[in-house]
Amino acid sequence: MPTLKPSTRLLPVLAAPLLAMTLLSTGTLAQQSGTLLVANQKDRTLSLIDSASAKEVAAIPEGHITGHEVATSPDGRTAYLPMYGDSGVGKPGTDGHEMLVIDLPTRKITHTVDFGHGVRPHLPVYDTHRNVLYVSTELDQTITAIDPRSFKILYSIPTGAPESHMFALSHDGRFAYTANVGPGSVSVLDLNTHKTLAVLPIAKKIQRMSISNDDKLIFTSDVDQPRLAVIDTATRTIKTWIPLPGEGYGSTSTHDGRYLLLALSAASKVAVIDLASMKVARTIDVPSAPQEILVRPDGRVAYVSCNFSHQVAAIDLTTYKVQSIIQAGNGADGLAWSSLNLSGNNK
Repeated sequence: MPTLKPSTRLLPVLAAPLLAMTLLSTGTLAQQSGTLLVANQKDRTLSLIDSASAKEVAAIPEGHITGHEVATSPDGRTAYLPMYGDSGVGKPGTDGHEMLVIDLPTRKITHTVDFGHGVRPHLPVYDTHRNVLYVSTELDQTITAIDPRSFKILYSIPTGAPESHMFALSHDGRFAYTANVGPGSVSVLDLNTHKTLAVLPIAKKIQRMSISNDDKLIFTSDVDQPRLAVIDTATRTIKTWIPLPGEGYGSTSTHDGRYLLLALSAASKVAVIDLASMKVARTIDVPSAPQEILVRPDGRVAYVSCNFSHQVAAIDLTTYKVQSIIQAGNGADGLAWSSLNLSGNNK
């Protein structure tokens, strides 16, 4: 059932039972509390959304260049926002060369990491195994490691292909896999030796990707056909293709590993793929142009950024229905989570 929220207008005698129902439906209020971060491409802002109220509480301006993706530190206090540029992957436009470091409690930019030249830095991912931050540095055909304490660039790992736009780290900390958009390939990187192990041809063109909870499968969609490639990480070959009811985009697995949630951008839907049968089990209608999907740490809610509608859809993962539509910024795209409650005025 959808999460119930006690209204301040209810009589006190009714408020306690309703609060008890809320606790039962969500486990604990602590599981529900936290802040969703949304990178808004066209607004050039970073939205902070309070998960309890499902409302935007702040919009932090980025400057004259926009960031597409965002990550947070393990303690939830810091956001990392690479400044990609003003165009899409493989298209002419501004080549970003910096990453903003934002202190979330104060909502202030505290540091800037300069890559020295235009690299179109795109996706940041925090590696808790090595305590480094990786960022895809697209024009250099690398992912770059940054010390999250000193903000110094440590090293870069070549991807062996252009347009390495998105990537995923294996949960065991051993490998990275990059989605190389224009070449339609996936690169396998060894995070210990900093070398490219393989470049796997997948389709004419691909876009985003994700990895299964057990590190056995990589998922990436064919941009030209409505189908999802399922790649076996052990054999580094395509295990199967899953037909889709629309072009696939961003994806992530549910915490129990049973399902893959996949944005169908042009169809304005999210597909729920059963990973046992490798078939689409159902679809969920969401606002226009769904981009990225993030499952809340308690596993009960999936957030879907919807680019054209300036909104985020919150899907209840017990009912697989949209429980709320949250207003974000224009061009809502990259998502991240902070365990901190940042709804107060911390300026």
